[in-house]
Amino acid sequence: MGTSDIVEQIKSGMFDERLKYLYGSEDAIKYNKNRYLKCIDDFYKVFGQGGELVLLSVPGRSEVGGNHTDHNHGRVLACAIDLDIIAVVRISDREVVKIKSEGFAIDIIELDSLGPVAVEQYKSPALVRGVCARLKELGYKIGGFEAYTSSCVLKGSGLSSSAAFEVMVANIISRLYNESFIDPVVMAQAAQFAERDYFGKPCGLMDQTACAVGGFITIDFADTQKPIIEKLDFDFAKTDHTLCIVDTAGNHSDLNEDYASIQGEMKLVAQLLGNEFLRECDEETFYKKIAELREKAGDRAVLRAIHFFGDNSRVVQQTQALRSSNFELFKKLIIESGRSSFMYLQNIYSIKNAREQGVSLALAISERLLGSAGAWRVHGGGFAGTIQAFVPSEKLKEYVTEMNELFGEKACYLLMVRQAGAYAFN
Repeated sequence: MGTSDIVEQIKSGMFDERLKYLYGSEDAIKYNKNRYLKCIDDFYKVFGQGGELVLLSVPGRSEVGGNHTDHNHGRVLACAIDLDIIAVVRISDREVVKIKSEGFAIDIIELDSLGPVAVEQYKSPALVRGVCARLKELGYKIGGFEAYTSSCVLKGSGLSSSAAFEVMVANIISRLYNESFIDPVVMAQAAQFAERDYFGKPCGLMDQTACAVGGFITIDFADTQKPIIEKLDFDFAKTDHTLCIVDTAGNHSDLNEDYASIQGEMKLVAQLLGNEFLRECDEETFYKKIAELREKAGDRAVLRAIHFFGDNSRVVQQTQALRSSNFELFKKLIIESGRSSFMYLQNIYSIKNAREQGVSLALAISERLLGSAGAWRVHGGGFAGTIQAFVPSEKLKEYVTEMNELFGEKACYLLMVRQAGAYAFN
């Protein structure tokens, strides 16, 4: 399919039903048609015309349940969203990958050597090389390609722009060289491998799995080598609510110590109980030994362990609520999780900069505006950044207006839960 062919197909409406499946409304279909057309135009400006083009999409994700539980082998609940990374791709007869991401310099990766490259650490070529290396190790065919990507997944928002990119590389390899037969979970695992072992960032599997699988998913990390992943049959569109992410524009710098302290303190409590991770610990034994634990680990570590046990159990309850379409119970559990994060996990603001509490303020205003009608919680790692809210339609306009007035124009993002994960149009 040449460039002119696929352009005419997009303009004629041939892809409209699939665009509706991915993006929902008529306005979103129109917007994304123009987005794909621009991406095609940008592709041939960089790589030239000719050859068959393939269009692909991978969504970002939103964490819904299990705040800071995955690194202690807990359970999580997440969903794919309609903000995504798209790619226009053409197969190459050379063992070279060329990826031009909008706004960035072109990356060129030679596939004749797939071992980690030191100078690529913390850079996108490491992710490409790592995904290809892992898929080849698993027995899949890999090869060269040219790709132009454009992403509307918000960076620094906790919506997993990096995971979406990693999964996109696996999606391209699946479509071009393996007849789209690579399982989404395998794509996610290859993406995690690349980020952890090649890029150099320790990470769980939640982000990549949600991006690859789509919809609402729950993951149990009791065995991290064989996590139990389930996609839930729940249609969020029927709830008459909107998933909102509010960016409080907090300062993300110098938060590494805050993030590391959560995992470190949880593991310290686990070690004092004779285990490596809190998931391996008996909750009743923890409470029986709580006086001893607070003396040895400190009160904050004990409180964070309390959060882990509570939120790990809440994921099960949230999952059951979605399975039974009990959305009112689900919202109550979301609020419980958010309050646990505030009181026990304590990842709402950094004690190094207590003057700045944008997340706390966003949660307080959400409670005032939504009351018993909606739900709200911290989103992602915390300390600065974003909150998540489930807002009923009758309160949506007021909520968006207030949040944008408080935190800046377009601070509040309205999202759709997307059923499709890694996707190829043709």
